This record gives sequence, structure tokens and C-alpha cells, in this order.
Amino acid sequence: MHFNPGVSPQLSILTQFFPPDYAPTGQLMAELAQGLRVQGMGVQVFAGQPGYAYDRALAPQEEVVNGVVVRRTRTSRLWPQRIRGRAVGGLLYCLRSLVKLLHPARRGDLVLVTTEPPYLPVLAYLLHCLFKQPYLCIVYDLYPEVAVALRVVPRHHRLARLWQWLNCLTWRHAEAIVVVSHTMKERIANQCPGVSDKISVIHNWADPGLIYPRPKADNWFALRHGLHQVFTVLYSGNMGRCHDLDTVMATAKALRHAPIRFVFVGGGAKRQPCADQAQAAGLTNCLFLPYQSKADLPYSLTACDLSLVSLVPGVEGLVAPSKLYSSMAAGRPVAAICEHHSYLRSLLAEGGFGRAFSNGDSQGLAAFIHTLMANPALAQQMGDRGRRYMQQKFTPEQGALRYVEVVENCLYGPSPAPRIHAPPPQAAASRL
Repeated sequence: MHFNPGVSPQLSILTQFFPPDYAPTGQLMAELAQGLRVQGMGVQVFAGQPGYAYDRALAPQEEVVNGVVVRRTRTSRLWPQRIRGRAVGGLLYCLRSLVKLLHPARRGDLVLVTTEPPYLPVLAYLLHCLFKQPYLCIVYDLYPEVAVALRVVPRHHRLARLWQWLNCLTWRHAEAIVVVSHTMKERIANQCPGVSDKISVIHNWADPGLIYPRPKADNWFALRHGLHQVFTVLYSGNMGRCHDLDTVMATAKALRHAPIRFVFVGGGAKRQPCADQAQAAGLTNCLFLPYQSKADLPYSLTACDLSLVSLVPGVEGLVAPSKLYSSMAAGRPVAAICEHHSYLRSLLAEGGFGRAFSNGDSQGLAAFIHTLMANPALAQQMGDRGRRYMQQKFTPEQGALRYVEVVENCLYGPSPAPRIHAPPPQAAASRL
């Protein structure tokens, strides 16, 4: 399929989660859609109703947000807090999206398909078979490997083998594949030899203009929850099965008599068990809060002195915590709980904005917290380095430009082609 480089390409993004849903994938897709629009591309999004984390009954079925057309289907919002309900909702979302995308104008020149839900790329492959539709796979979570690593599905189960076969099928026919870490690229390349050359690593990002360092004394969120005069350790985001909360809770127990507050903001399968554990142990140093809206995130993320990122053993290269980048934007030191070969360790070492700890090393994490408490200047230095590092590498604008390169390569081939020119500055200034 050939395209005229002088004509703005039309892109369709498929993602079940999209604002006002708080899911990180939805927030990233919203910023990516706007970034591609600013670069002169036509963008439309096919999403579901908020069903992951939300505070609004329903979002409009169709709306235009800063030039991006957003269409939503209601059928994906069924029992969102239960695994089976989310699976059924995801399948219904896929079926509704397939029906909508039978119309060629809604497919556009290139379909960008996410792994939310994880079997969504199969829909893009079906469109390719039916209409020779080009598509780009954006892999945030690698299934069924995540389910296997968490022992939800046996490694040699027929479902797992079928899913892996379908993954390779969709990857081989995709124009390109985008992953969020080098370890994820290695996983896919090992699983599906022959696709390595079409894989690009584009990290997640955060908006330094939205999230920036704020003194806790001037932060309404910190004041409201009594965090302005106590050293605060923050875990913000999904508390799911892939995240190591056991090490965090063990650290909270070890520091129960110190002037330290552990704040958990978000939801997920492990949230309530952690809250129950804190209550049973009589931990008065733990505070559990719900997901915060995007407007409140700049305050909740800066109401701390240390941010936490964690992964359980076995999921390295299968998932990537997006909370890392917003913590860097907030100008706070980061403590990462992960395996020795995790990409998080290489980022921390290169940027110098925190420390990494092995799973179960609650003593090491507690000692690091004491070090930061005793040396506020060190905490400030680490936070400043993290923000600078993020601004150099992981902003929405930089992410969008990387995606533009991949999209142009998909549409025009590897040979040099005229770049799509961004619109005038006043248009580029608009953001979601």
C-alpha cells in the first residue's frame, strides 16, 4: 500500500481504556493521540466506557477533543472489578470495534492497536486479512506470559500455547511493534524469531508541565492528609498482582514506630488485602486513598518525600510500571523493588535518582528511607536528577516524535520521506 507523503495520514487508535478512565494506558494514549495530532496527523480513537478507575457515570459516546475524534462503546463496562467480567467486557469491546471498523474511513491509513485488552491485536490481524489493513502493535503488557508468571494459567496449557501462537501471527503481519522496555523487546524477539527488526523501544513518559515539584507546605493534598510534617513514602497507581506490595508492607511494619507515613493511592487486586493487613497489624502509619483524577495528580504525586515502584519476580519484560515517569517529573527520589536484571535498575543507575532493592529486602528499603530522612539535601539532589533525566528523555513531545518516526516508516517505508510538518505554534500549544 502506498501513501502520498504530502497528505496527512489518518490514524485510528484502538484502546479500551481512555480518559476519563484513570488507567495509565488510557492517559498515555490520550497524550499520544494529541501529540500525533500536533504533528499534523489525523487521529481518531475507538475506546470503551470508563471501566478501570473512574468517577463519572458515562462519557460521551462520541466527542472531539482538541481535534481528536473519540468514539466509545458502552458494551465494555461489565463487572470491571472482576477478572471474568473484565475479560467479557474486553471481548465485547473488540466485537463492537470490529463492527465499527468495517467502514474504511474509520480504519484510516494505519491502525494503532494496544494490548488493552491483551487480545485486541487479533482484531487488527483480522482487519489485515479482510482488507489488507496496515497496523502497528503497541505492547504494554505481554500476555499470556503475565498470566503464566502469576500462575493463573499453566505454562503448557492449550490456551497459553494458542495465545502465544496468535501473538506471533499478529506480530509477523504487523508493520511495526512498539514496546516500553528493552527487556520486553528481548522477550518478544526470543518468543517470535524474525520480528526483532520491526520492534522499537519507546518508553512511557510524563508531562513535566503538568507535574512539577511542589513544596509540601504549599500542597493542599499534603495538608489535607497531614503529610506536610512527616516523611512520606508514596505508592501511587495500580496495586495489581504484578506489583510487589509484600516488601512495602514489611517495610511499613519495620518502621511502624518511626515518624514516617506510607500512603497508597490507587486500586487493584492487592489494595484491600494490604489495607486489611495494615488494620490487622495495627499499623497507624499507613493511609489508603482511591485513584486521583488527572487534575489532582500534580498534588498527590508531590505530597511525598519518596516514591515507590515495584514488580514481583518473574514479570520483568512482561509489564512496565508507568508510575516511574510521573515520580521523576514530581522531582522525588525513587525506590524500585525489582529483580537484578530489571530495566528499572539501569534507568536508576544512569539517572542517579534513587535506589533499587531486591524483592523481600525490606531492611534495605527501610535503611534507605532513614538515609533520606537524615539527609534532605541528598533527597533533593536525587529528585532534581530524576526530573532532569525525565525532561531529557521521557516527555510526551519526545514520545510523540518517536512514534511519528515509526508511523512514517510504516506508511512510507524505510527510505527517507518528507516529514510531516507540525502546525503553527499556537495549534501545537493545545494539549489534552
